[in-house]
Amino acid sequence: MKEFLPSNLFSFFLLQTQNQETMFALDKESRIPANTFSLISTSIILMAGNRTLTIIKPDAVSKGYTGKIIAQIMEAGFAVKAMKLMHLTEKEAGVFYEVHKERPFYGELVAFMSSGPCVPMILEKDNAVADFRKLIGATNPAEAEAGTIRALYAENVGKNAVHGSDSDENALIEGNFFFNITEMVG
Repeated sequence: MKEFLPSNLFSFFLLQTQNQETMFALDKESRIPANTFSLISTSIILMAGNRTLTIIKPDAVSKGYTGKIIAQIMEAGFAVKAMKLMHLTEKEAGVFYEVHKERPFYGELVAFMSSGPCVPMILEKDNAVADFRKLIGATNPAEAEAGTIRALYAENVGKNAVHGSDSDENALIEGNFFFNITEMVG
């Protein structure tokens, strides 16, 4: 009897074939012989449209706002699918925010994000990215709508309490930066 990789997986896997790393998508219909590929990483997590990444930033963590922010997120109907407390190194923060490397605030952002512990989380809800962006408010807390996370807990544009993915594509990339599939619930 031929062994197959589980057909009920709906995730992305990094697989190796003939000494070449390739990205391969397994969907519910796939039946790939198990001996065809060697799994080398399961760090890619599917987050199409209903998942987003947030980071409770070092300013909010140091002021003791973590619990209040998580409570507000959950009260807004988001389910936490992955979460951890960590301290980014300067190198990790630099890689994560590399998209901003050419912008004048990049160095300051990297220094800030590596200045203390943060709490990255993968959240799930229909329309997750857009709904979460509304919940956190404008990047500048002075412009954020009353009751939003940034209006309540942010100091300024640089220390704005939380990060939120700005697109489904970036939610996938950012979620994969912090979490592997074994750290996900559901």
